[in-house]
Amino acid sequence: MNNTADRSMALTGEPPKALNLQQKLATLFGMTGMGILVLALMNINFENRALWLTLSLLAISGGIVWFSYAAYANTQPGIKNDGVMFKSISSRGFWGWIAGIALTGFYIVLYFYPQYLGLTKEGDNTGLIALFDPLSKLLSGNPASQWFVYGTLYTVAILAFGIKFLYKYRHNAYERLRTISVMFFQTAFAFLIPELMARLNGEGFSLPYYDLKNIWPLNYYNFERYRVNSFIDAGDIGLALLIFGILSIFVITPILTYKYGKRWYCSWVCGCGGLAETAGDSFRQLSDKSLFAWRVERWVVHSVVVFVTLMTTAVIYSYLGNDTSKYWLTKTTFLIGVATFLTAIFAWVMIYKREQLKKDATYGAIGYFVIIIALIGIHFFSGDGNVFLFKSEALRKTYSFLIGSIFSGVIGTGFYPIFGNRVWCRFGCPMAAILGFQQRLFSKFRITTNGGQCISCGNCSTYCEMGIDVRAYAQKGQNIVRSSCVGCGICSAVCPRGVLKLENGPAKGRINSQDVLLGNDVDLMQLVNENK
Repeated sequence: MNNTADRSMALTGEPPKALNLQQKLATLFGMTGMGILVLALMNINFENRALWLTLSLLAISGGIVWFSYAAYANTQPGIKNDGVMFKSISSRGFWGWIAGIALTGFYIVLYFYPQYLGLTKEGDNTGLIALFDPLSKLLSGNPASQWFVYGTLYTVAILAFGIKFLYKYRHNAYERLRTISVMFFQTAFAFLIPELMARLNGEGFSLPYYDLKNIWPLNYYNFERYRVNSFIDAGDIGLALLIFGILSIFVITPILTYKYGKRWYCSWVCGCGGLAETAGDSFRQLSDKSLFAWRVERWVVHSVVVFVTLMTTAVIYSYLGNDTSKYWLTKTTFLIGVATFLTAIFAWVMIYKREQLKKDATYGAIGYFVIIIALIGIHFFSGDGNVFLFKSEALRKTYSFLIGSIFSGVIGTGFYPIFGNRVWCRFGCPMAAILGFQQRLFSKFRITTNGGQCISCGNCSTYCEMGIDVRAYAQKGQNIVRSSCVGCGICSAVCPRGVLKLENGPAKGRINSQDVLLGNDVDLMQLVNENK
């Protein structure tokens, strides 16, 4: 008689032996949809493009959802390893590198060689882009572009992989809530609404394409001359959008970050974060947790903030005038206003938060003085349309190429299978850096820990996509207040002991787990009653 008892001591289960039958069929189904796109890319002419596009997108989405159901439907709720460390695609194996190269190649063609996708400057589109023409004309009335193709596939990926995420994290209400949130904002605010707004454009009225959830500095182009003119020319609606863009920077963002931390944007709204959390979930464990990576992260991401601040200032400066009788906002007034605003922030941080920031205060001081010196240089060494020796447009194009294209697209997404799913958010996103600065200084959000319950399993650190050593905080019972933390909550979701908790309330009255661990005289009932 054979003994079939499972004597495995592994808490996370055994590595998967092979895909089950349903997963294989789902893969075949999804690849069929991809095959239609590949055939279109090879200039195969589909007579009924609307039908074939519908079949392709349904097959891709259906394959992902079917695969997810087969993987998680018959398992117990709760997070397990699920073999991610043993799978080639999610452990920097052969298929991981193939996926990284394929994604990187796609982004290079998308950004720099759209003609190979079928984009034509004159005449009808061909190839892959022509396949998406029916959907584009249905929504906006215009032929498709490479950006419409990208936006459609981006949205499909977030929706389909979002369902996979919901299956996997079905035991956690917070994960379900934020996933539904990013699915909604991507579909409505980033995809449908901007396309439908294009239908409003007509004779004497032209509203620029506007992703309502994109805030400066992500939409670094929003304050260029042509954009500002187009907002003004569009009348009340355009002016309202311009004012909304300004209020988003100085009012809406700080208020929401104070109340909820940067997670309100990075994990609930942002499309980049949405793709990272859904399509990139299988690669979150690949983030570098080393001290060296953390040092590189701080220097690089804050350098990007300095770059985008100077670039935006220079672009606005280049089209302002000096005639005070015609303009209340002159070149000089604008530079003085920027310098005063930055000086006020710098002074406040140095006076009230220097001890809290420690070394980061030094880096902030360096960045501040670089910007101020550059602003002085702009004032004395720039002419009409020029900033120092460069055209203002050249600065914008340089930033667009290096940061907007290479970093956020080619590296940020293409390198998911190599460096993890938050490469762009962690090392390059200026919006994440600014929100992180606000989160560190005045936000109510933090992740509290109960060190007495921590068993040092390391799940939290392993699955932190931002490279934070969460376990080190949990072992000491310290609250986690980090600029880089996007509040995804996965560390809490994968903790087997409930050690980590995401909170927005004030720090006063919280149980100090260090006191409990050290055996100090703590009246726990008094603390509990105070929090009622």
